[in-house]
Amino acid sequence: MTRIENLYLLPIAEVAALIRKREVSPVELVKAYLERINAMEPTVKAYITPMPDEALSAAFEAEKAINRGDYLGPLHGIPIGLKDVFDIKGVRTTLGTKGAVDLMPTEDSTAASKLRKAGAIFLGKLNMTELAFGITGENIHYGNTANPWKRGHISGGSSSGSAAATAAGECAAALGTDTGGSVRIPASLCGVVGLIPTFGRVSLRGVFPLSWSMDHVGVITRTVQDCAILLNAISGYDPQDTSSADVEVPDFAANLDQGVQSLRIGLPLAHAWDILDDTVSNRVTRATETLAQMGASLTEVSVPFFSSIADAFSPIARGEAIVSYQDLLKSSASSLDPNVKQRVEMGLTVSTPDYIRAQQARSRLRQEARAVFQQVDLLATPTCIIAAPPYSTEEVKVGGTKMTLLDALGRLTRFANFIGLPAISVPCGFSEGGLPIGLQLIGRPFEEAEVLRAAHAYETSNQWRLHHPSLA
Repeated sequence: MTRIENLYLLPIAEVAALIRKREVSPVELVKAYLERINAMEPTVKAYITPMPDEALSAAFEAEKAINRGDYLGPLHGIPIGLKDVFDIKGVRTTLGTKGAVDLMPTEDSTAASKLRKAGAIFLGKLNMTELAFGITGENIHYGNTANPWKRGHISGGSSSGSAAATAAGECAAALGTDTGGSVRIPASLCGVVGLIPTFGRVSLRGVFPLSWSMDHVGVITRTVQDCAILLNAISGYDPQDTSSADVEVPDFAANLDQGVQSLRIGLPLAHAWDILDDTVSNRVTRATETLAQMGASLTEVSVPFFSSIADAFSPIARGEAIVSYQDLLKSSASSLDPNVKQRVEMGLTVSTPDYIRAQQARSRLRQEARAVFQQVDLLATPTCIIAAPPYSTEEVKVGGTKMTLLDALGRLTRFANFIGLPAISVPCGFSEGGLPIGLQLIGRPFEEAEVLRAAHAYETSNQWRLHHPSLA
């Protein structure tokens, strides 16, 4: 068996083919990742609970199964990380805090169970912003997750460990959750691919919620094809999850190479490009022009709710978060990061009329979005209006406009969560300082295949996916 260098940086699709042909063994692959984790973790801090013994045991079992001809598919023997809000049987779920002392799952979350059935191997539980309530990746308990591209800069959050570990080669891919951008923001800032499917496409059972009506299980990978492979594994109706949608699940990887001919892509220039770093604007504009050169049609569309959605988003997110965390707030308030504690407590100020008015606004915005998607198939925007700033940044100035870092990073991502749409962030270049920039594509409900097809077409038109961060 030929030794392959840097196994930990290979895309899933590529290494899966090697495993299927028995040119690489799951044991060899897991050992490569465990060595990588040991080398990188003092700097990256992507893991809260590594699972090396469990991973090696699962790798030996996978190798035996494959050798006897029981190959399960492209995730068989592939090492995956899970954000520490996903239940894994017998492994404590910390939620990124020291206060969640009683969360010892007796069974896997549905998403973890589906990954196991597909043959995936769990490397461990990944770091995150405490309680998933923030988007920088800072965590006073388990350490700030480093951006692998530049020391001292944020990884993004709340799925910080999921993005940083994937970018740094500490897992082949990861699951995260996304309430207002918590998969796509760190994916953009760390230079990897981050996808959220339509709300209801992937079960939330066994995933501790921040917002029960806006949380999406998402996937973070190094390529769009790998996103499709993971989405195939975790999608599907779950009768034990009241939010789960009983809809047909296509093969998301089947038509990735069909290109973007005839796709209508809407550009909300007046509302998504109005406050934007110049370099980000340049890179994302070039990306959309590339899609046009490949056969897509670009149309400017008016989407005013991009810039007005925060007023309706906040009462729902805060009101639902306080329901999720009220017991933890009573029992362990003193252990929380004061900034996180303050965010949770803001839910106490959300009145019933505030929540109802926000839900009414949500219904109106769904209607407005439906009208927009009658004109176009996809919306294209930057994922974030800036590249990753240094840690401890509280405010930024973008194009003459001063705003909080929270508002800047989540400005263009909240929309998809608010009305439950599929969205992806795919790398589209770098800032002048060498930090990644992401292109966001948003699709119609349950049209993930279309979102993936466009993202894959763009990805294969360039070499961004072949770049690896400086810490890698």
